[in-house]
Amino acid sequence: MLSRVAAYPDLRFKLDAHPAWTSQIVDALVKTHAVDVIDFKGCYGLEVTDEPALLRLYERLIPAFPDALVEDPHPLEPVTALLAGQERRVSYDALIRSAADLATTPLRVRTINVKPTRIGGLRDLFEVYARCAREGRPMYGGGMGELGVGRGQIELLASLFHPDGPNDVAPSAYNEDDPTSELPASPLPPRPDATGFRWASDD
Repeated sequence: MLSRVAAYPDLRFKLDAHPAWTSQIVDALVKTHAVDVIDFKGCYGLEVTDEPALLRLYERLIPAFPDALVEDPHPLEPVTALLAGQERRVSYDALIRSAADLATTPLRVRTINVKPTRIGGLRDLFEVYARCAREGRPMYGGGMGELGVGRGQIELLASLFHPDGPNDVAPSAYNEDDPTSELPASPLPPRPDATGFRWASDD
């Protein structure tokens, strides 16, 4: 990450929190001023094997990144207590499969990570977009490993429905371990394609 920020200072990141992050790693990340979202993966039903270590991770990261969204926090009482009064910073992803799910999240929050693949059909997806618009909920988009035309589709949807959100739908070149060519800059130039439904670009 640090080398990419050095080469592309305007890049922003969504990072998956990890208990192995040391204070030195956290300090280095803070200095980049490039972290928009920290994903705790707390809503996937995964077993918590070391709750004290997990709580220390929250205690370290929540104040270290005061402007970052806290995505999918664990529904543990101590975590909820840590986030009391900071619900504006919380977003949900894994729990959102329909518009109805917006009203059933553990914390009453505003921001939603909309993943078209998880939601399914276009009708259901547009119902999520419509409800978020009605309720004034900020949105951003994420992927679930889409490749080819699927990647183009989530890029197009993000550009239409939440272009200013901290979207995690960058062209595939950004996911390479060591990009060898210049990464495409935003906004991506459209390259209309005669077939398919996608944002057609060189990704």
